Amino acid sequence: MTVQEIANQLVSLCNQGKFEEAVEALYSPDIVSIEPRSGGVTERIKGLHAYHEKGKKWQGMLEAFHGSEMSKPVVAGQFFTCKMVLDVTMKGGVREKSEEICLYQVQDQKIVKEQFFYDLPTG
Repeated sequence: MTVQEIANQLVSLCNQGKFEEAVEALYSPDIVSIEPRSGGVTERIKGLHAYHEKGKKWQGMLEAFHGSEMSKPVVAGQFFTCKMVLDVTMKGGVREKSEEICLYQVQDQKIVKEQFFYDLPTG
């Protein structure tokens, strides 16, 4: 598969709510995932086990998941990016839509790195 085909498949699966299927089909066992955290710290995890644990932790913070949408990907070499909009209610919070930029790197027909860019809550 080309980077464009991988990008298109990821967006398609995510827009159908098939997140686990996307990870199993497209991610490297050595996936690196990077996200901003409060206090200027970034969280960096490596490997599918840690990736799944991070997902469980995030799901545990949710009161409700109302949906998400990813834009069409833009490909440049071995990288692609897209915009994701999340519609969620965090525990003890109000329903919010948030936007982020998702950047992915592909090697050997697998996603080997993802990094998310978004504004952190100020309150």
